[in-house]
Amino acid sequence: MTERDIGLEILEGIREIKAFKRGEIKGLRTRELREPAPPEEIRLRMGLSQAAFAGLMGVSVRTVQDWEQGRRTPSGPARSLLRIAEQHPEILVELS
Repeated sequence: MTERDIGLEILEGIREIKAFKRGEIKGLRTRELREPAPPEEIRLRMGLSQAAFAGLMGVSVRTVQDWEQGRRTPSGPARSLLRIAEQHPEILVELS
C-alpha cells in the first residue's frame, strides 16, 4: 500500500479550485441538495420507534419529538443523516 501525501492532496485541491475560479477548468458541477422528508415520515418508513430512531441518528428522544412536533428543525449534520436515512436506510442500520 502506498502512503498518501495529504499535504500534496490539499495543495492540488486548492490549485484546482483556483483554476476553476479563473475559468481554466470547465465541467465541475455542484449539486443542489434537496431537503429531506420530515423526520417522522422517514422514521415511520423505516418502521422505528422514536427511541430507536433517536439512537440511530445519535440524538435524544426529546430532539426527535421536537423535530416531529415542529418545535425544532434538524441542524445541517442532522439533515445530512436524514437524507441518508431517507435514501439509503440500510447504511444507517448497518453502521449502528
